[in-house]
Amino acid sequence: MTTEQKNSHALILRTNGEFEIIDWPACGDRGHLEMLYRATESNAVDGIDISPTLTMWLNNSAPNADAPVNRAATILYALHREPHQHYHGTAVITGGADKNGETLGLTKDEIAALVEFHLTFIPLRIPGQRDRRGN
Repeated sequence: MTTEQKNSHALILRTNGEFEIIDWPACGDRGHLEMLYRATESNAVDGIDISPTLTMWLNNSAPNADAPVNRAATILYALHREPHQHYHGTAVITGGADKNGETLGLTKDEIAALVEFHLTFIPLRIPGQRDRRGN
């Protein structure tokens, strides 16, 4: 196992525009599914291939549960494939699969690119530095 495989990550995209970077267990670790359940707040997830190196995981009942549209996940999908629907609920972005079908994590460079995309396309107010008067 390479150092990169040991230090892999996943990106959680929430419907309110927040994101979180989490550590992704090495291939063969049984913790993948539990992590996806926890992150999506569900007990059933669907994997959607965005590209050969990106997979989006969603609560498979989110559209039926009136979950809010996840704008970041929908835009990310649309940048890679012809959009055909909106995606709902919290999304987890991982790498593709290895030759054994195990879900891979994302490298630090892949995470950095996704975070940069997220901060570019999702309108977030980033507070600026305040002056001495508190303005």
